[in-house]
Amino acid sequence: MPLVALFTWLMLTLPAVQERARPTLPQADRIRIAEAFRLADVLGDELWPGWSRAPFAILLITTEREFLIRHPKPPDDFTLIGEDSVLRSKIWVRTRKYDLNLLATFPIHGVPTIVTGQAENTSARTSTRWVITLLHEHFHQLQYAQPEYYTEVNALGLARGDQTGSWMLNYPFPYTRADVTRGFSVLCRLIEQALSAQTQQDFAQALRAYLEAKERFRSLLDPDDYKYFSFQAWQEGIARWTEYRMAELAAAKYQPSRAFRHLGDYVPFEREARAIRNDLEKELLSVQLDQAKRVAFYVFGAAEGLVCDRIDPTWRKRYFEEKFSLDGCFHRRSSTTQ
Repeated sequence: MPLVALFTWLMLTLPAVQERARPTLPQADRIRIAEAFRLADVLGDELWPGWSRAPFAILLITTEREFLIRHPKPPDDFTLIGEDSVLRSKIWVRTRKYDLNLLATFPIHGVPTIVTGQAENTSARTSTRWVITLLHEHFHQLQYAQPEYYTEVNALGLARGDQTGSWMLNYPFPYTRADVTRGFSVLCRLIEQALSAQTQQDFAQALRAYLEAKERFRSLLDPDDYKYFSFQAWQEGIARWTEYRMAELAAAKYQPSRAFRHLGDYVPFEREARAIRNDLEKELLSVQLDQAKRVAFYVFGAAEGLVCDRIDPTWRKRYFEEKFSLDGCFHRRSSTTQ
């Protein structure tokens, strides 16, 4: 081939080759993330006023790459690949660093970011549950965005010299002490009875038994241990409560997009809400503190949130004022529960 012809051929084909080589966000993930954004836009502020002002940065982990979405300050090792009109965001990419099954929220370049694998690689497994779980994580972004959050967390005095925040995961709570594990199992059984009470009289009776048992449980713990238990129920428990309530709201008031409904693993939000509630109630009766450790406090805190809904439907107005415990809700229980 003559040199000029070869050069011309290369110039014509190079853009097409570069376009094929450019990383792109997988279409199914794009649809899922767009649905999470849309669901939050439609219903988020109804559940938590002001939620729409929280950051919604996401880092999606795929087999080879990580895609950063809605992040205002991407780290230097990310490369801009374009802007997505559906996600209303620039998309940045880098080589994968995190595990494929990760699903958590933590700061990236100072911004609380949801770091998640693709639905099929995480504990969520399917599209609808993954979208709801993203909203669980998005609620953490709202928690972290509160003006005095980090100052007040430090004021709990639970870090014991740790400067990394890992104490939230590794605090030495007495999970395996026999009296503590027994007391926690009693608490879970009694709060499940309150949740399943059909009449107001049965609910009031179950609530009294639960509150008495909680005082006994508190007496077993050092003050710092009880603060840690309350903190986890407040933070992780209400994030789990939020995913259930968002699924329930979506079932009643939200029309999923056509693209989302046509995903192969789509499940209606009504069915997902029932599954989340059933899983929660089953877990309350089966969770073992010495095995689940801090994760046991997540389902417990979600259950407390559901009981608070019945005691005082306005409790969410004070949630960010009364950090880091749900005890205030129970201390204000209404006269209808007496």
